[in-house]
Amino acid sequence: MNKYISLLIVTLAEATIGVFVKLSTDFFSIYSINFYRVLFALIFMLMIIPFIDKKFWKLSKDNIKSVIIIGALIALQISMFNVAMSMAPIANVVIFWSVAPFFVFIFSSLFLKEPVKKQHIFIFIVALIGIFIAEPLSEGSATGNIIALIDGAVYAALVTYMRYEGKTDSATLVVWYMFVATIILLPMLFIFGPGNLLATQVYQGFFNLQIPAIVWLICLGFISTGLAYIFIAKVLRKLNVAVYSLIDIIVSPIVAAFFGYIIFFEKPSSNMIYGGILLLISGFWLSNSMSKKKSKMLNFIINLFKKPHKEKLENPMLKNKQIK
Repeated sequence: MNKYISLLIVTLAEATIGVFVKLSTDFFSIYSINFYRVLFALIFMLMIIPFIDKKFWKLSKDNIKSVIIIGALIALQISMFNVAMSMAPIANVVIFWSVAPFFVFIFSSLFLKEPVKKQHIFIFIVALIGIFIAEPLSEGSATGNIIALIDGAVYAALVTYMRYEGKTDSATLVVWYMFVATIILLPMLFIFGPGNLLATQVYQGFFNLQIPAIVWLICLGFISTGLAYIFIAKVLRKLNVAVYSLIDIIVSPIVAAFFGYIIFFEKPSSNMIYGGILLLISGFWLSNSMSKKKSKMLNFIINLFKKPHKEKLENPMLKNKQIK
């Protein structure tokens, strides 16, 4: 499949998260939605990954600790993002969540000892100005905005830990991460109830179709989560990380905000638009800067399906040969 078609699929899949969350909240508690999202994502991966790696189910003892920690962070990150979506406009959430690259840089500098330069300080100042202009504490959406900001930090912690443990190149562990996240969020189903899975509603925005509520949950897991993971890995095998960052950090939030506008009539304030532009551009700038130094801002799905490259021999006479 053409790499640009794959990139388009990624952009659209990520941008649908807020739409499917908001369409589900009339029938389900947001905390039950969190569980359903990882459950259906797990089901989707179990349907697809066996065609990629038939031995995906094998888990060594050395990976158990990291799988549990990463799975827990995924459960927390997804849950906070969904909760923020239920409390604030889509545009607000995707823009404030875009602080993630800055937290990735901070954590990488602290724990992975990556260098800080004057350029990075200037980028941070631009980002802070953008956040200030966007007014995260504005009335009506303050709680959702703050949760989105915090969720960016949680996501960054997830990325940094995966880099620290060297788990960004495993094709077999992604299913286990989602399995752990599903187990952790399972109690939400009993605490807040399964919701009205059999409910149907006529949606004027969807050609007056009568659509069962469970369809939105399946879409949230299959499309917004599972499909996005697989195609991001596919895209990153063919495109430079900086090119993908441009889409992930700038284009995808814009598409998500557009969906919020045409489906839910959510119109961002002028402050949110101007502040968001500064924040998104500075986030891409930082990611691009890090990738050029080979200190790449990796999200937790980068290269999960990519097989490790074979190491080259150091002997100059065998320069073009590979270890078999």
